[in-house]
Amino acid sequence: MEVLEQTKKISNKTITELQIAFRKRAAQHDASGSFVIENYSVLKKHRLFSAMVPEELGGLGMTYEEMCLLLKSLAHACGSTALAFSMHQHLVAAAVWKYKKKGVGMEMLMRVADEQLVLVSTGARDWLGSNGELRQVEGGYLLSAQKHFASQSIGGDVAITSAPYCNEKGEWKVLHFSVPTKTPGVSVMEDWDVLGMRGTGSHGLSFDKVFVPQTAISLERNRDEFHPVWNVVLTVAMPLIMSVYVGIAERAVEITLAKAKKGSRDQGHLKYCIGRLYNRLLAAQTQWEAMCTITNNFDFSIEKDNSVNILSLKTNVAELCKETVSLAMETMGGQSFYKKNELERLFRDVQAAAFHPLPKWDQYGFTGERLM
Repeated sequence: MEVLEQTKKISNKTITELQIAFRKRAAQHDASGSFVIENYSVLKKHRLFSAMVPEELGGLGMTYEEMCLLLKSLAHACGSTALAFSMHQHLVAAAVWKYKKKGVGMEMLMRVADEQLVLVSTGARDWLGSNGELRQVEGGYLLSAQKHFASQSIGGDVAITSAPYCNEKGEWKVLHFSVPTKTPGVSVMEDWDVLGMRGTGSHGLSFDKVFVPQTAISLERNRDEFHPVWNVVLTVAMPLIMSVYVGIAERAVEITLAKAKKGSRDQGHLKYCIGRLYNRLLAAQTQWEAMCTITNNFDFSIEKDNSVNILSLKTNVAELCKETVSLAMETMGGQSFYKKNELERLFRDVQAAAFHPLPKWDQYGFTGERLM
């Protein structure tokens, strides 16, 4: 996959301008833990929240591969902005797949394009079992739940979520649905005070007896069982999210190389450190590209079980990106330990790669079980 020089809908000049603006604000948002709201305003101005929405539905028609490259480029400037933005984009990507393959979901995509809606994923707590409680009432359900790691929840418009439900037969199901964040009973928990990715606004969302109409239910599945829908969700989500961490790793190498070329210290082993650093980055980039190849610009089938390879590659890329940034700090030496050095923030931000579904040991178990 080539470095993003130009897409059909956003020029390299514009991307550079975004990087410059976002980089100026990155340290400030990191220090205060505040959401990158100014950057979101700029992204909306360029209509990038609907970048992947097909042109016939009012979007920019950007390809999936182009979005991966855009996210990677933005991560060079501000990891928090790129990561929060990727969470919206992977929900859009799932909707685009459904529209292209099944001809459904047109209304949602048109609304995203018309209103530049921000979609919030609660997927970090919504794996096979989901969490929370649904109680059936006339016309729908009442939802009570707390959903953590809801990236950009502080600036979001619609939460895409799920919750378990025990039906009249005593069978446990999981229902999937969307909830506008301004619905009575929905509140932001203001609990995002963390090590890295501090500007993502990933506060938990609280749902207190929130009414969910029956018409909002998009999927019912058996609780704690793998459903083919994950072959879509994982295939479109993971490459986008990992694009951010590859971008962070690239930026760490860029900073380290620039410092090494100045030759301020006489280190005979420096060239070996740089060679080792580049090998790790290349491994991360190559496996990330393999993830993007599986997604194949939305040309894949729900029946094909991509989940094993996507999740296995996700773990590998996450580990390699973390190792790349660690090696960059080791190569640069003690100066990288100071907060004034951008590498220090990159090191903290890249740690979040490990916590996206599925965490490493959960992924090992899932992959082993699927293979057996």
